[in-house]
Amino acid sequence: MDKSPDAFRTISEVAEQLDLPQHVLRFWETRFNQIKPMKRGGGRRYYRPQDVELIKGIRHMLYDQGYTIKGVQKLLRDNGNQFLVAIGSGDLAAIEVIAQRKQAAVEAEEAASRPRGDDEMLVGQPRVKPGRRFFGLGKSEEEGAVQSGDGRLSRDNRALLQEALFDLLECKRLLDQVR
Repeated sequence: MDKSPDAFRTISEVAEQLDLPQHVLRFWETRFNQIKPMKRGGGRRYYRPQDVELIKGIRHMLYDQGYTIKGVQKLLRDNGNQFLVAIGSGDLAAIEVIAQRKQAAVEAEEAASRPRGDDEMLVGQPRVKPGRRFFGLGKSEEEGAVQSGDGRLSRDNRALLQEALFDLLECKRLLDQVR
């Protein structure tokens, strides 16, 4: 007799369904605090359907995608349980929605952390193109180079550096998504 999809599963049923040894499931419970089977008298474990779906996602990331346990823990911390559940069930639409929500949150956080002063505001194209003086290769009077002895950057150079920083942060974000 088959169980309904909403029925709780024993550790042996989950292990058989996911082709994992039971000791691996017990070990994962110690590494992923999101896996919380209900325990009855005698310590017998009963996994809820959402626990099984989460374990599927964890198994997929560890065994099929080559992630480490720390990598999967970071994915769970950054994206939540639903992300790995969607991965485990192969729901690409849900993965895309979660990724878009995460990207929107990151962009909102970056926008909130940007300075608001007119001096610091960068919008659109850079105000000046990088010249030889910007990279310390020479001084050009025709480019309007103003050298001050106090060690401070000019407004234009600060704008160029800030733009380069934003480009580097975007590259880092893209690399983090690939990992």
